[in-house]
Amino acid sequence: MFPPIRPARRHWCVFAFTVAGLAMGAAAALQTEGLAAAWEPAAATSPEQVLSSLVREHPRLIAPRGAEESLRQVLQVDEKARSIFEAVKERGDRILTEPPIRHRLIGPRLLDQSRLCLDRVYTLATLYRLTGDKKYADRATVEMRTAASFPDWNPSHFLDTAEMTHALAIGYDWLCDVLSPEDRQMIRAAIVEKGLREGEKIYRRGGGWPRTVWNWNQVCNGGLTMGALAVAEDEPELASFIVSSAIASLPRAMASYAPDGAWAEGPGYWNYATRYTVFMLAGLETALGTDFGLGDSPGFSVTGDFWMHMIGPTKLCFNFADGGSRVGTAPCMLYLAKRFDRPVYAWHERDYLEGRSALDLWWYDPRGGGMTGEPTAKWFRGADVVTLRSDWTEDAVFVGFKGGDNAVNHSHLELGSFVLDAAGRRWVLDLGSDDYNLPGYFGNLRWTYYRLGTAGQNTLIIDGQNQAPRAKAPITAFSDRPDRSFAIADLSEAYAPQSGGERTARAGERTARSTDRVRRGVAVSQKSVVLIQDEIQGFEGRLIQWQVHTPADVELQGRTALLRQKDRSIQAAILSPDDARFTVEKPDAPPPQRQQPDVRKLVIRLKKGSEPLRITVVFVPEGNTADLPSPKPLDVWNEP
Repeated sequence: MFPPIRPARRHWCVFAFTVAGLAMGAAAALQTEGLAAAWEPAAATSPEQVLSSLVREHPRLIAPRGAEESLRQVLQVDEKARSIFEAVKERGDRILTEPPIRHRLIGPRLLDQSRLCLDRVYTLATLYRLTGDKKYADRATVEMRTAASFPDWNPSHFLDTAEMTHALAIGYDWLCDVLSPEDRQMIRAAIVEKGLREGEKIYRRGGGWPRTVWNWNQVCNGGLTMGALAVAEDEPELASFIVSSAIASLPRAMASYAPDGAWAEGPGYWNYATRYTVFMLAGLETALGTDFGLGDSPGFSVTGDFWMHMIGPTKLCFNFADGGSRVGTAPCMLYLAKRFDRPVYAWHERDYLEGRSALDLWWYDPRGGGMTGEPTAKWFRGADVVTLRSDWTEDAVFVGFKGGDNAVNHSHLELGSFVLDAAGRRWVLDLGSDDYNLPGYFGNLRWTYYRLGTAGQNTLIIDGQNQAPRAKAPITAFSDRPDRSFAIADLSEAYAPQSGGERTARAGERTARSTDRVRRGVAVSQKSVVLIQDEIQGFEGRLIQWQVHTPADVELQGRTALLRQKDRSIQAAILSPDDARFTVEKPDAPPPQRQQPDVRKLVIRLKKGSEPLRITVVFVPEGNTADLPSPKPLDVWNEP
C-alpha cells in the first residue's frame, strides 16, 4: 500500500542544552541539561537540497496516489477493515449534517476547532478517495474554505496554527484533483500565509517551541512540515526552509524517547507527541522518499511499549501528569508496527483499543494476536515509571507507579503516586488534570490547585506541604520475577527540608539532610496481592499522611477497609505500624476547580517519632485466599 521506507544517511552527536521559561513557569522550569542526544542534519537536509526528491503528483502525503486502490482490495476481503470503514463512513455522514467550524477561542486557544477541522478533513477526504462520492469532497472543501477565511489561526498559541495547517494540507493534497482552481488558490494561500509564514518567523527568531524537547516540538514541526510538503511545488523556497528547519528541530524532542521509548509527559501526551512525530515521518517518506534518519532516534523503535504498558486491564491508563485516564485510540501504533516489525502494536490498536479512525484504515495492519510473550512488569528508565501486573487478562491486578522528575513539562507533584486496577475495576485512581484555563495553571498558581499539588495524589504528605517542584525520585530497585515483581523509589528529595525561607520554598528548592530519607516500595505477588510499603527516617515530630483516592464506597473495619464498586470488592489492610488506622475523607477542591463528588480519600495519619517508621498496606481482591505477607525491610526485597 505504501512505498518502502528508504534508509537515509545520518550522523549523531551528543550535546547539552537548556530550555527555560516554558509555560510551566519558574516553579516547574524544564530541566534539560544533558538530556538529549541531537541528530545532526546531513547535507541533504539543507534548504537547497531537501526537496530534491519531491514526488510531483498529488496525493503524496501519508496515503499517496494509488493507496486507495490497495485499500479497496483489503476492504473486499478483510472483515475487520470493513468494520473500520463502516465506522468512518458513519462519522462522515454525520459530518455532512453538522455546521462548519468557527473562529471561537476557549481561553487563549483555537485548538478544539483546529482539531475538529483536522478530524473532519481526514474523514471526508478518506471517504471521497475510497467511494468516489463527491459529496464528501464538497463538504471537506466547505470546512477548508471556512478555515481559510478565518482572520488567523491563532499563532499566539501555535499548536492551533500547526494543527490547522495540517488539516488544510491533507485536504489540499488528497483532494487536489477535485478542487476548483479558485478553491486550490484560496486553500494554498491560507496554508502559506496563516501557517507557514507564521512558522517561518519563529524558526528565524531561533527560540520558542523549535528548541523544546516536549510535545510542542513535534506538533508544531509536524504540522508545518505537512503544510510545506503539500504546497512545495508552488512555494519551493518557503517549503524548503520550513522542512529543513523542522528536520533540524525535531531531534531535540526525539531524544526524549531515549533510552526505552518512555514519555515523561504521561501517556496522553505520548499519544499527541508521537502522533505528530509519525505524521512528520510518514509525510517525509511518502513525499520525499526518506525521513532523513529521524525515525532511528534511540528509543523510538520501542516507544509503542510505553503506550501498551501504561494501559491497565480496565482500559484506563496510568494517567500521571496532565491527562485523563480514559484513552483514545492511537493509529500511530499501526505505523510503528509496520516500520519496526512489531505486530503486537497493530493488534493493540486494531483489536484491543478498537481504533476506528480514517488513519486506522490507511495504516491498517492485520497482524498480531495478543500480548503473549509481553512482560508483566516494566520499568521505563527514561521516565522512571513502572507498571506491574499479575497477567494480561481483563481481571488482572495492575499497578502504575511514579518516580521521575517533578519538573518535567505537564508534571504534577506526584512522586511515589500510584494507580491500582483489580477485578475489572480501578480502585486507586489519579484525578488527572484540571481546567487549563484556570488562573495561573501553567504559572505561579499551579501548585495551589488540588489535582496538581501533592494533596491530590496517592502518595505521602509531610506536614501538609507539597513536594518540592524540582525534586526527582529515582527508581532504585526493580524486579520482574514471576513470583513477585516490585519497584522501589527514593522519594527523599521530594520531602527534604526547605531552605531559605518562604521565598525559596515556593521556588521548590530544598536541601536534603543525610538523616532524612523517604522510600516507597510497590509489589505485586503471584497471588495478586498488592503491597505498598513506605520507610521514613528522620522527620521527627512531623505529621505523616498516607493517602489514596478511590471511586469505591468504603466500609472501615478497624485496620482494614472494604472498598466496593457494584458487585466487586477489594480489601485494604494495614500491616504496620500497629497504631495506624484508616479514616475516610472527601477530597477538598473548591470551585472553580473541577469537583470529584464520587471520589473518596482513604487516609492514614501518624506523628513521626524518633524511630524509623514503616507504613505497610496491602490490597487483596475479593475471593483471594492468599496469606497476607509479613512486612520486610525494603533493603531485603531482592532476597528470595
